[in-house]
Amino acid sequence: MTATVPETVETLLTSEPLIAHLATSLNDRPHVVPVWYRYADETVEIVTGGKKLDNIRMNPRVALSVQKDHAGHTEWMVSLLGTARIVDDEEAFTNANRRINAKYGADEDAYEGNTLVRISVGSANYRTY
Repeated sequence: MTATVPETVETLLTSEPLIAHLATSLNDRPHVVPVWYRYADETVEIVTGGKKLDNIRMNPRVALSVQKDHAGHTEWMVSLLGTARIVDDEEAFTNANRRINAKYGADEDAYEGNTLVRISVGSANYRTY
């Protein structure tokens, strides 16, 4: 079976704590917001709430964009399309929240009021500059 996410993309997505932009859509109205994420095994984990979560409940099709810049110049970009799934499991949330917070240097229990969302990646595109 061919991987959906090339090894090069996996390396870029796990190389450092960059911000992803999550795009959701409800009633053909896009909503894009920055999020912290963790990528592993063709799955993106985020912990979130609010409008993003409401949109995912109504339409699980999402997109993520991650980009690395240096001094205003783009080094690389990755776009992912996928299907989001809300995970209602407290232990899974706690573990994912700690992993994400550790990646970004936050307290391990930050964002306790959020919900775990796992995104199964369906396609990946990237470009290096």
